Amino acid sequence: MELPEPAEDAKPVPLDLTAAAFFDVDNTMMMGASIFHFARGLAARKFFTNSDLARFALQQVKFRVAGKESQDGIRASREQALSFVAGHTVDELNILGEEIYDELMADKIWPGTRALAQMHLDAGQRVWLVTATPVELATIIARRLGLTGALGTVAEHEDGVYTGRLVGEMLHGPAKAHAVRALAAREGLDLRRCTAYSDSANDVPMLSVVGTAVAVNPDSGLREVARKRSWEIRDFRTGRKAAKIGVPSVLGAGAVAGAVAVGLAYRKRENA
Repeated sequence: MELPEPAEDAKPVPLDLTAAAFFDVDNTMMMGASIFHFARGLAARKFFTNSDLARFALQQVKFRVAGKESQDGIRASREQALSFVAGHTVDELNILGEEIYDELMADKIWPGTRALAQMHLDAGQRVWLVTATPVELATIIARRLGLTGALGTVAEHEDGVYTGRLVGEMLHGPAKAHAVRALAAREGLDLRRCTAYSDSANDVPMLSVVGTAVAVNPDSGLREVARKRSWEIRDFRTGRKAAKIGVPSVLGAGAVAGAVAVGLAYRKRENA
């Protein structure tokens, strides 16, 4: 989704340097999980081998059967899933990310959420995406939407080549709140004047550190919290579409692994 060209006589927007907005990505800014769309694009390019896909899918099944989300389990599952980029360069993944955004993501942006982000930009505020999605992909999405930047999960790379390991923790749950606080301190933001948007109860910590919290396309857990705390609720889903994509956001340990599992099914259909 490309932004319209500004009018020639448009006046610069006065900057509001102490207020900002923070948006989750999956099911908040974008329909579905961004890493799922990315995995679909990689699968279509035969980026994965069938053995890689099967291995990641098996790990995801084991995780779902166990039904536990310990921090160690989340990290182990995420790192195993990220191993599929090991040996590939940052430049390569960035180029593919740009292509896949155009092919599979641009038309998945929620117009309503995009309008909310533009509202903050029009007020002279900065807008960041805050997501468990790999930071490179999150940065592409932010740039294409004309936003300030993105905070995301960092995959380790050495000399421009991915190792398949994480740097620090996955940007998930309380980690998002910590990242927002750190960004606010660095940028001189007054969190009481900031706004955060998310669809997931996992993001209650982030929503709780700002002055204004908005539940967008909320899952049942977040909807309940929002009602109890009198947070604004914006739901851009309607009818059948809501039933299809209004499921809990895939931000836990199996986000990438789950996307790869879907990629396996995608490849099987392509080869049938």
